[in-house]
Amino acid sequence: MQPGPSHRPITAEPPAPPEDPTPGPAGRGGLFALLGTVQVTLIFTITLIGIPLPAIGAELGLDGSELVVTSAAYGLAFSGLLLFGGRLADRYGGRPVFVSGLVIFAAASAIAPAAVGFGTLATSRFCAGIGAALVAPAAMVLLRALFPEPAEYSRAMATWGGLSVLGGIAGIVLSGAVAAVVSWRWMFTVPVLVAGLALLLARRLPSTGRPCRRVGLDTAGAVLATCGLTLLSVGLVMSGNHAWSSVLVGAPIGCGLALLVAFGAVQARGRDPLLPPAFLTDRRRAAALVIIGLSAAATAAVCLFLALYLQQVRGWSPAATSMAFVPYALALIATGRVAGRLVERLGAASTVVAGLAVTACGLFLLARLDPHAPYVTGLLPGLLALPVGIALTLAAATVLAVADVPAPRMGLAAGTMNTALELGPTVGLALLSALASARTRHAAATSGRPGATTDGYAWAFGASGLAVALVAVLVIAGRAAGRAQR
Repeated sequence: MQPGPSHRPITAEPPAPPEDPTPGPAGRGGLFALLGTVQVTLIFTITLIGIPLPAIGAELGLDGSELVVTSAAYGLAFSGLLLFGGRLADRYGGRPVFVSGLVIFAAASAIAPAAVGFGTLATSRFCAGIGAALVAPAAMVLLRALFPEPAEYSRAMATWGGLSVLGGIAGIVLSGAVAAVVSWRWMFTVPVLVAGLALLLARRLPSTGRPCRRVGLDTAGAVLATCGLTLLSVGLVMSGNHAWSSVLVGAPIGCGLALLVAFGAVQARGRDPLLPPAFLTDRRRAAALVIIGLSAAATAAVCLFLALYLQQVRGWSPAATSMAFVPYALALIATGRVAGRLVERLGAASTVVAGLAVTACGLFLLARLDPHAPYVTGLLPGLLALPVGIALTLAAATVLAVADVPAPRMGLAAGTMNTALELGPTVGLALLSALASARTRHAAATSGRPGATTDGYAWAFGASGLAVALVAVLVIAGRAAGRAQR
C-alpha cells in the first residue's frame, strides 16, 4: 500500500546561508591586512618616483615642467576624484567599486614600466590615480562591513590612520635603494603585484549589503569638485617652478577656487549633494580633517626638504638618502602598533593633543638644521620624535573623522578624509616651499653664506612646528569650552 500524504516523512528546509557570513577574528585580521596593504600601496605609488625622478628625467629626456607633471599626475587624479569615488562606493557597494578601481590601478601601473616618453608615463600615472580614487574610499566602506561593532571598528580605524604615512615613507626608502641597484622601472612591480593579489582575494571581502540606489550621484557637483580640486592642485604644484604671479600658477588657482565656490553653492541648494554641508558642521569632524591635512603636509615637507638637503647640500647618494629615513619608518611602525590601544585608553581627543605636541617637538628639533649637522645628533632625534607624533595624531584624528557616521555615508566620510590626506601636502608644500625660497633669498642677499638653502629648509620646519603647536592649543581650548558649555 502506498503511504498517504500523512505518512510522508517531513523534512525541514535548511535555512539559506547568508550572502556573506561575517568572518571570524582570524579571518577579519587577514582581510584587514589585505585592505591595509592596498592602502599603503596607494600612497606608496605617490612617492615611488620621488628620489629616482632626476634619473627618470635624464633617461626619458624630460624638462623641468614635464618632471613636475609626471610627479604630480597620480596625486592630481587621486585627490580630485576621491569625493566622487566615495559616493560611488555608497551607491553601488564597497566591493564592486573596490574591484573596479583595482583593475584600473593595476592596468595603468603595468603600462608605466614600458614608458618611452613623457606622454606614456604621465598618462599611466594619471590613470592609476583614477583607480586609486575608487579603491581608497571603497576600502573604508569594506572596513565598516568587516568590523560592524563600534569598539572593533574604532580600533581598526586607529590603526588605519597611520597606514598612509607609512606608505609614503616606504616609497622614499625603497625607491632610492631599488634605483641604486636596478632601473626605476622595477618600482612599478609593487603596485601591480599588490593589486593582482587583492583582486584574487577580493571575493573573500564582505559585501556591504544591497546597493543603496537612493544615494544620488550628483554629477554636477562631482564635475565641479573634481575640476576645482584638480586645477587648484595644478596651480599649487606649478608654484614650485614658477612665480606666484605667473599665469601658469595664478590661472589654475583662480579657476580652481571659482569652481570650488560654485561647488559650494550647488551643494547648498542640491537635493542630494555630493558633500552635504551639514556633514562638515560637526566641529569634531571638521577639526579632525584639518588635523589630518596638516599632519600629512608636515610629513611631506620633512620628506621632501630633507631629501633635497641630504642630496644637494650634503652630497649623499639616493640610496644613502633613502636609508636615512629607515629609523623614521621603524618608529612609525612601532607607534602604529600601540596607537589603537592608546586611543582606546585615553580617548581620541586626548591622544590627538598628545600627538600634535610630539609632532611639534619633532619639527622644532629639525628646525635646528645647519649645513654640517651630524646625522646622529642633528637629524636623528627629529626623525624619531616626528613619526611618533604623526602616528598618534593620525590614529586619533581618523577615529574622530569617522565617529558616528552611518554606514550609508561611510564612502562620503572616506572620500573627505582621503581628500584631506592628499590635498594637505599639496597646499602645505606650496606654502612652505614659498617660505623656504623667500628665506633662502634673504639669507643669501644679507650674508652670502653657503648655508642659505639650509636656512630656508630650517625655517619651513619651524613654521610647520608653529602651525602644529597652534592647532594643539586650539584643540585644548575647544575642549575646555565644550566642557564649560556642558
